Amino acid sequence: MIAFVSGGARSGKSEVAERLAHERRELRGGALYYLATARASDGEMAARIARHRRARGEGWLTREASLALGEALEGVPDGASVLLDCLTLWASRAIFEAAFSERQAHEQFTALLAEARARCIDLVVVSNDLNEDLPPRDAETWRYLAFLQRLHRHLANEAERVIEVVSGMPIEWKVTTYQEPTR
Repeated sequence: MIAFVSGGARSGKSEVAERLAHERRELRGGALYYLATARASDGEMAARIARHRRARGEGWLTREASLALGEALEGVPDGASVLLDCLTLWASRAIFEAAFSERQAHEQFTALLAEARARCIDLVVVSNDLNEDLPPRDAETWRYLAFLQRLHRHLANEAERVIEVVSGMPIEWKVTTYQEPTR
């Protein structure tokens, strides 16, 4: 099962995504993994990461999600529940830090989704909805937002569940019956 959880900054989307990953693990068993894309680049980000870790509680196996997303799933057992938090940060690092082409970054993300499906991994992907803000004034930010929205549209199309979080309240935009693969 693939799920997409989006919302504005600090809308409560991580908490909703964590609950969904827990539900999937309770339903199917297996391990619970957190693929972290954030880096503690300053004091504020370090505090946010620490707050998220405390809020998640015990039972999560945390892996750093490198720019090569496929490598992040190495060592994750088939059938695990995995939370990727967040696509927004990964996309910005891929485009601005690693200077991936949009095509390269899109291919890596598509490969992650395909690997999760092939290995029966429940993948919950969190991302910020950045189009709720004022339009940017510079071309690079526009390019990034357009790229991120293409990733969002692709993910929403692939996902069985699409959830938007507004003020801590999840709104289900898409719920497709998921057929457990036979192993």
